[in-house]
Amino acid sequence: MAVLDQTQLGTIETHIEGGVAHIVFAHPAHNSLPGKLLADLHQSILDVGSNPKARVVILESAGDRTFCAGASFDELMAIENIEEGKAFFMGFARVINALRQIPQLVIGKVQGKAIGGGVGLASAVDYCLATQFAAIKLSELAIGIGPFVVGPAVARKVGVSAMSQLAIAANEWRSAEWAKAHGLYAEIYETKIELDVAVLDLAKNLSEYHPAAMQALKKTFWLGTENWDELLSERAAISGELVLSDFTKTAIQSFKKK
Repeated sequence: MAVLDQTQLGTIETHIEGGVAHIVFAHPAHNSLPGKLLADLHQSILDVGSNPKARVVILESAGDRTFCAGASFDELMAIENIEEGKAFFMGFARVINALRQIPQLVIGKVQGKAIGGGVGLASAVDYCLATQFAAIKLSELAIGIGPFVVGPAVARKVGVSAMSQLAIAANEWRSAEWAKAHGLYAEIYETKIELDVAVLDLAKNLSEYHPAAMQALKKTFWLGTENWDELLSERAAISGELVLSDFTKTAIQSFKKK
């Protein structure tokens, strides 16, 4: 097992067993994603993607009840110019594009709540399983930004109408059942133990399938996204500018106090 970072900025752990690659991210603040952790996650996905021993990938996070709390508020507050802002949001863009571009099918294991960028990760995998505790929320508009970078991935999975509901009702949680009904989750389970078993069973089955067939199938799933390198870069620039506003700074500070 390779541990890429063992600081308070979070950790990424990867290992491959029986053709199944596990990528596990963790952060003490509800598995939020500061820039360093995003960069490590991006590189881990690319490394696994180029490893012939990995025939299928599982993306997961540590802990029981929070999959990913999205962007790091502390880091958002520290952004001082447009270049820094775009660079931060490009972290999410690169992770989403890496999940899209690697040849293996990626299974998402969502054990708990997903917020903002966490919803983006769940949307960018090829097949996502979750527990009943995996409610979702796109809270970006409530802090003056908007889900610009993750939006294309979310809309691709749940449709523009459902994505717009999430984006506009930025303070409202949608249940795991809602997410399943709209296509984000394939199945939901009562407990994390049941989820663990289901994900591993699926991964083991996929690891025995023809890699070339799965790679070709994945390409068909992602048809029409060939412009996402440019699109998500443009979206990162929008968020990077908005995060500098006084409105956004005040809103983030208010959220941190809750």
